[in-house]
Amino acid sequence: MAMKKQEQYGNSSISMLKGEERVRKRPAVIFGSDDLEGCKHAVFEILSNAIDEAREGHGDLIIVTRYEDHSVEVEDFGRGCPVDYNEKEKRYNWELVFCEMYAGGKYGENGENYEYSLGLNGLGSCATQYASEFFDAVIRRDGFRYDLHFEKGRNKGGLKKEPTDRGRKTGSCFHWRPDRQVFTDINIPAEYYRDVLRRQAVVNKGITFRFRNQVGKKFEEEEFCYEGGIRQYIEELVGDNAFTMPVYWETERRGRDADNRPEMKLKITASFCFSKQLAHVEYYHNSSWLEYGGSPDRAVRLAFVAAFDKFLKESGKYTKSEMDGRSRILYQDIQESLVLVTNCFSTIGCFENQTKKSVNSRFTQEAMTQFFKDQLQVWFIENKQDAERAAEQILINKRARENAERTRTNIKKNLSAKVDIANRVQKFVDCRSKDPAVRELYIVEGDSALGSVKQSRDAEFQGIMPVRGKILNCLKADYTKIFASPIITDLMKVLGCGVEIEGKKAKDLSSFDIDNLRWNKVVICTDADVDGFQIRTLILTMLYRLCPTLIRDGYVYIAESPLFEITYKDKTWFAYNEQEKTKILRDDLEGKKPTKIQRSKGLGENDPEMMWMTTMNPETRRLIKVMPEDVERTAHYFDVLLGDNLTERKNFIAENGSRYLELADFS
Repeated sequence: MAMKKQEQYGNSSISMLKGEERVRKRPAVIFGSDDLEGCKHAVFEILSNAIDEAREGHGDLIIVTRYEDHSVEVEDFGRGCPVDYNEKEKRYNWELVFCEMYAGGKYGENGENYEYSLGLNGLGSCATQYASEFFDAVIRRDGFRYDLHFEKGRNKGGLKKEPTDRGRKTGSCFHWRPDRQVFTDINIPAEYYRDVLRRQAVVNKGITFRFRNQVGKKFEEEEFCYEGGIRQYIEELVGDNAFTMPVYWETERRGRDADNRPEMKLKITASFCFSKQLAHVEYYHNSSWLEYGGSPDRAVRLAFVAAFDKFLKESGKYTKSEMDGRSRILYQDIQESLVLVTNCFSTIGCFENQTKKSVNSRFTQEAMTQFFKDQLQVWFIENKQDAERAAEQILINKRARENAERTRTNIKKNLSAKVDIANRVQKFVDCRSKDPAVRELYIVEGDSALGSVKQSRDAEFQGIMPVRGKILNCLKADYTKIFASPIITDLMKVLGCGVEIEGKKAKDLSSFDIDNLRWNKVVICTDADVDGFQIRTLILTMLYRLCPTLIRDGYVYIAESPLFEITYKDKTWFAYNEQEKTKILRDDLEGKKPTKIQRSKGLGENDPEMMWMTTMNPETRRLIKVMPEDVERTAHYFDVLLGDNLTERKNFIAENGSRYLELADFS
């Protein structure tokens, strides 16, 4: 089968789409999609040409009609699209405009026809005609009326030319119905037209856009016109809710996107104010609404953050921690109160694609960034009260955002902490009870102790958390190292109460809340030898550093393990120190032989009955409640013995070493 398919794909397999097929079979290439959004863009392509004419000063009225049969009509009163014979191209212009891709009157290098153009690529009129069930064009220019009729992308009847019946009036009128064979939906709602025409009125001041919507046999009419352009629009948006006066800025710049690119002229216009009730930002380029932003959006973000950050710093409005750079403003803090509209015009097209929803131009971004920075510096000086109000509100937004982030993070961590920890922390053994008032957590050393304690415990209320080896000395380690230790972070997750550390240092752990502690007792259970004492001290030091309230409020205990097992016949006594051993031998076993005295083994070697009786059973075990002063004293000695002060350690050993000779291993 593979060989057969390979043979079928040969030189004759390559084909080319021609004429109307280039659009009708692949409409999404031009219009962005083949659904209603693509159909809307086809309308905008024709509207764009009318806008370009009006912006160049040829007519100040554009009429858009929405018919009930889903057809559309766009009429302008410009110079009229040239459609007669073209001596240079040796073809009729109507063939070039409506039947050829990349043909039009906007390729002139010096902008002799259009200085700033929304329709740039010579695709729109042709593509929309190709994608239509029918497309009628009526052109008035040079004293003549020209009529063209197309069906499914093909001309019917050629060009009809007759002297104009409307005097010297010129312009173009296009009436078409999008083809259901091209688009999945052609029922463009009236609200789309209202939105587009209002936006175009805003950024093309002085041009009137009339919308006619057929309802039955009548036409409802609305007009959109902004004589004051984007500043009038800003004032309309904010009403009485602005707390800074709307400003309007404009400038012109010249530059290149790269050394090998032609020079472009860029006209920048912008208007903004600040409001507590509204946040609204719109970007336009050559009057096309940039739904996805691009270069203008990046420029505004960079310029406003840099300018206001500098102003806040120089005016002393930042707190000390904010001044240190740990918590500066973000663009969202500004945007939350910013009402801004920008509209740039460039002599060279820099849209990302035919749908014109984003601009990608290095020069545009750099020019706009510097323009806004410079203008804001002047605004800070000339409008000091407005600048102060804006800065104060930006700081309020910033601190509210940070508080919300902290709250959201803590809620997320606390909710996550309620997920079954046994499934997320390695080797943790939970108990059945969910009541924190009775639950006990035994922190043990190693897997062998885990196995022994697990067999000995009461699974109803006693959980076990093993620590693998000696954990980090938390007394002097920085928080980065502490929270990089999985042993420590796992143990803190099991405790559930979070850590008493502020800021981002606590990594993924929630801030401390004693109400989230899952245990009534936290019992440190280690071997009764030097290593066990050291591990116990390390755990205590960790708790003392990360959540001292547990110690202060009496939740932390040490399980005493017997040091000696004394056996006589079938009975066993446990002594927890030398004094108890002597007392047992004197009072209970005086003269009785043979008496076997054995130093207790590690927890992992104890049988379950012994562990239950000596360490786990609430009726017979010995627990020592850890007090804050005990931990402070222990932490001090721990620092002396394991810290960086060599002289202090030598002095301590010289003074106290003789007391611990019996524990030394001289083998």
